Amino acid sequence: MSTLATARNPFTKVPMYLNAIRVWESLYALPFAYMGMVLAADGWPAWSTFIWITVAMAGARTLAMSANRLIHRREDAANPRTANRHLPRGMLSPREVIVMMVISATVFFLAASQLNTLTLVLAPIAAAYVVLYSYAKYYTWACNLILGWGLAIAPAGAWIAVTGTLEPEAVLLAFAVATWAGGFDVLYSCADYDFDRDYGVNSIPKRFGIRAAFNITRGLHLVSALSLLVLGYWLELNFYYYIGWGFAAALLVVENFYLNENDLTKLHAPFFKFNSSVSMAHLIFTILALVL
Repeated sequence: MSTLATARNPFTKVPMYLNAIRVWESLYALPFAYMGMVLAADGWPAWSTFIWITVAMAGARTLAMSANRLIHRREDAANPRTANRHLPRGMLSPREVIVMMVISATVFFLAASQLNTLTLVLAPIAAAYVVLYSYAKYYTWACNLILGWGLAIAPAGAWIAVTGTLEPEAVLLAFAVATWAGGFDVLYSCADYDFDRDYGVNSIPKRFGIRAAFNITRGLHLVSALSLLVLGYWLELNFYYYIGWGFAAALLVVENFYLNENDLTKLHAPFFKFNSSVSMAHLIFTILALVL
């Protein structure tokens, strides 16, 4: 195939799209979505339900990250940490990202329509939230917490997809995910403290300082761990659940105290990229608690 033909073929850019939206980071939220799914079903649901929840998650995640990259493309270009991303470098155009947003939104709505009525009714609200939360950093220091609630849609949405209702247990699970994810986003924002202050965008580190931001993250993660502990007691899950909870809680403790406000280079260490282990541990041991 000629170089010109390759350039005109949008499918040749699929790997680039996936890299631009950091598709592997879906492992942060996807296990919690499945956790909401299996808890709502009190075991493994119908395979069709599992498949459509997975498709819905992929569509929503791609929509959210595509919108984030498009909305923040000017800051990304100005920030040395993010200037190498695809939009600032011209590897993808805004038009191409918009097309990706339209496709991912269509996939998300299609998947929602295959689940139940409430899932479909709430799908536009969820889609609007995961797009609009990216504007929060222009208006409020609470933007990190708003992002956390964006990820909390995953377990709540999966619960609704199974039962057709939003029950209090699902709200508690969503709250645990919101505080977990919001805490990590606070830490990520510390890496951009100087840029956010100079450029004029908001974050918890910019508003309260880096030391306070680390303490806020520790508090959020403590609340998240306690919420998941209460959830296990509330649902009367067996000891397997608490093994997973203990492993994940210990990992949170290690990560929070491994990181140091005086050495922000550790924010980029490979160790910090294993946050998905927290959600994966919860999922695996929750499944064991339900089936054994």
